[in-house]
Amino acid sequence: MQAVAAGLRVVERGVVDYAEALALQRELVARRARGEIGDTLLLLEHPHVVTRGVGANDYTLAGTPHPVFDVERGGDVTYHGPGQLVGYPILHLKERDLLIGPYLRLIEGALIDALLALGIDAERNKGFTGVWARGKKLASIGIAVRSWVAFHGFAINISTDLSHFRGLYPCGLEPERMSSVQALLGRKVEMSDARRAVRNSFVEKLSF
Repeated sequence: MQAVAAGLRVVERGVVDYAEALALQRELVARRARGEIGDTLLLLEHPHVVTRGVGANDYTLAGTPHPVFDVERGGDVTYHGPGQLVGYPILHLKERDLLIGPYLRLIEGALIDALLALGIDAERNKGFTGVWARGKKLASIGIAVRSWVAFHGFAINISTDLSHFRGLYPCGLEPERMSSVQALLGRKVEMSDARRAVRNSFVEKLSF
């Protein structure tokens, strides 16, 4: 599924293997840097996988049964899997006059608005990148920039089985600090509703 708005194209891909999604991101980054496409937001899910950013160390990955990818994004180790909505904005920061810090705050703001639409009053946590609610972390963020084009992005736990964070210190945190939208609301949350909320929020934030 694709939706196009002024300044942003949104592509929804369902469940995509991490290696395939990473290759797609890198292809889109190169095309965006050459001016062949506009800014694009990929929304998808991954099968079970663990990724380690440039800030990871052996301490943060004590053990996991899942495949592990070392990637160029900032941040530490995290888990992706079923029930988690992953977003990869491919954005030309220079064309939008954005620096990395303000861009991270823009992502956080878009996710906070999306979570509010789902019924959760979320917030930033000073000193951390990501989005939190009731003392628990719901969304992780990590980006990379190549030729002024940002990629990688965010992951929101919607109905994620949180037991898969065991054996990790996600973003350097105890696994128990992670939660999901469904766990906090105490009711089932459809992924289609989460995609809609995130899509609408990013289109509104980036329609310039």
